[in-house]
Amino acid sequence: MVAAAPPALAITRALARVMRQDRGRLMAALIARLGDFQLAEDALQDAAASALIHWQRAGLPAHPRAWLIKVAGRKALDRLRTESRSASREAALAELASLDQQEEAADIPDDRLRLIFTCCHPALEEKSRIALTLRTVCGLHTDEIARAFLDTAATMGQRLSRAKNKIRAARIPFTVPGPDDWSDRLQTVLTTLYLIFTAGYTSDPAETRDLCREAIYLTRMLLSLCPDQAEVEGALALMLLTDARRLARTGPDGGTVPPAEQDRALWDDAQLQEGRLLLHTALLRRRAGPFQIKAAISACQMERPQPDWPQIVQLYTALLLQEPTPVVRLNHAVALAETGQLRSALSIIAAIEAELDGFQPFHAAAAAICARAGKPAEARAAWLAAIAASDREADRIFLRRQMARLPPNPD
Repeated sequence: MVAAAPPALAITRALARVMRQDRGRLMAALIARLGDFQLAEDALQDAAASALIHWQRAGLPAHPRAWLIKVAGRKALDRLRTESRSASREAALAELASLDQQEEAADIPDDRLRLIFTCCHPALEEKSRIALTLRTVCGLHTDEIARAFLDTAATMGQRLSRAKNKIRAARIPFTVPGPDDWSDRLQTVLTTLYLIFTAGYTSDPAETRDLCREAIYLTRMLLSLCPDQAEVEGALALMLLTDARRLARTGPDGGTVPPAEQDRALWDDAQLQEGRLLLHTALLRRRAGPFQIKAAISACQMERPQPDWPQIVQLYTALLLQEPTPVVRLNHAVALAETGQLRSALSIIAAIEAELDGFQPFHAAAAAICARAGKPAEARAAWLAAIAASDREADRIFLRRQMARLPPNPD
């Protein structure tokens, strides 16, 4: 008796799970073989389309990730055979033909760190490095990346295309550079890894843990390659201290809960201890960089019984010397307001409004500061703007709750 094929919905979900959890690893393996970002992306999409048909007919393979790699290699081979020949194309064809004859392996090499360093090559502009990594390793859509950079989707699409073409044309090697060459890339790599973590932390619950785990795993891998790098320790500490609060950041009503109001019993003690130890180790090296300062801020936000706001103000002052960005100035304003320095906080808000208009955290922070300063009308307008700019329902619930605390509008 022939077993019934798995339901289409189950196969679709299984494929979506593999593509969500392992896309970065799959892309890294394909790019390592093909040396072409766009070809790898197209071949993987072709393989995913084939999987929907084949898996529904034959069942889920024992090793879905390896199956996708093998089929993607065949799809790339088909695409290359239809294109004009060149020495590089001939080499790729020979490599793919050889791989196609191999048995399907249970696993594939983890080349994600090599992929990230390739994306972060100094030949590319910094924004292009980060955007290409978010697209290739995390699978974020172009419009999602554009929002992170306050760009249009069309502009970001052109940027990504130029970056891929430059890597191919310049024959940028797919490798992790030696320690002597890390200085040009390490900070961008760390920024990218943290953006991967942030993308997971602020995404829908189904995707949250996948991207957060991936970012933490890759940062651990990076730390194993350079164990004396204080900024790598700081970046990992920041991720762990933030991730430790994940179960407490949503309240019973589904709304976001700020760190000071969270149920500390829900915090992950193991992650907290590891994060604090890493931060302590990094600071002892006396080479304080942005990630160490941000990790220290996160640690201060988790102090008992309340966050250490005076210390947080000092830390943001130090961070501004290294990252004088509008977002850091915004966070500095929030800390100043928490210590009662409302006039200074309002002055900063006014100064950065034009640069951050439409940025949800700006409107949320401006609303809280205006409410604290006794400006209910301005606070209400800012909260409405923040609600309109929010992508997550949890944030909208929190913002509505905060706005409801304002005194009623006078008749």
